[in-house]
Amino acid sequence: MRPFLKKADITCRIADCGAMAIVRTTSCRRAEEIARGCLAGGIYVMEISCTNNNAPELIAHLRKKFPGELLVGAGTVLDGETAREVILHDAQFVIAPNLSKSCARVCSRYQVPYMPGCTSVTEAVKALELGAAFIKAFPISDFYGPKLVSVFKTPIPDLPVLASGGITLDNLADYIRRDCDVCGFGGLLTKGTEEEIARNARNIRRIIDQSRTL
Repeated sequence: MRPFLKKADITCRIADCGAMAIVRTTSCRRAEEIARGCLAGGIYVMEISCTNNNAPELIAHLRKKFPGELLVGAGTVLDGETAREVILHDAQFVIAPNLSKSCARVCSRYQVPYMPGCTSVTEAVKALELGAAFIKAFPISDFYGPKLVSVFKTPIPDLPVLASGGITLDNLADYIRRDCDVCGFGGLLTKGTEEEIARNARNIRRIIDQSRTL
């Protein structure tokens, strides 16, 4: 692939999947189990949270373990220094609970999709101006629920939204019908056995696919 298409390709693949696992384990073995369960259910995007000190090493490990199968990125990336570190460990995208100009610049330099957390339309527009691939509606999804997508997309229909927090199998269809581009899942895709994760992933995949056809 031509280098300048890398960001666009990864962004499109994340949007096509429509879901991602938000992983906070420090164990390579557990991360592999989660990855296998997600892949078995048709979910191939995984965020490794930088709340763990070994997140860069976990990202590098998963990238080598599942080449071509799994998209692996870094979450809770608060600044440009951390962004560069995880990118050098092969992170394919960067997610944050905040908007950081230094982080946006580093991601643009390396052609890596950046997804900053925004709580207002003003913040979201600023993030788009800085080159954000998606706007992470966090933590407001816990308060607004599915209607948060309409809050953002009514004034800005083309705004690419990543919702994270409070999404369940019961309300997922509502998020998708409101044109949420990507939904992040913690417990549903990270807790339990590999088989339980695979079952949840299959249910998520089914709901997304069905809701997108309506």
